[in-house]
Amino acid sequence: MAELKDLYQSADWKKEKHVPVIEVPSQVKKGEFISLTVSVGKEIPHPNTTSHHIRWIEVFFLPAGEKFPYELGRFEFNSHGESAQGPDTSTVFTHPEAVLKFKTDKSGVIFASSSCNIHGLWQNSKEINAA
Repeated sequence: MAELKDLYQSADWKKEKHVPVIEVPSQVKKGEFISLTVSVGKEIPHPNTTSHHIRWIEVFFLPAGEKFPYELGRFEFNSHGESAQGPDTSTVFTHPEAVLKFKTDKSGVIFASSSCNIHGLWQNSKEINAA
């Protein structure tokens, strides 16, 4: 029987349009707010149509030495060109990008996951060092 963790895919975001791109400094100052951007389709644009789109992005932080991560945010993208007139008839589109700020006194790992309605679950991670 498959487990959810086995369904997550990953790759180099410069070659695969579904992988969440995590933009955050590698070195951060303890206790100061850190700006973090996560997007899908940075290097290779991801389609944003009624039939093919990114549904959500989740972001977690796992501090060094701790067992469980903290959820920093979950961002849903709900407008992909659909309207009462049918698929791809609207001019309203969301873009799969989330910006947030958080602070920590510990180094750790940022985890980001995303969901494509056609190609499933994707993940990426990035270490940060707090000094």
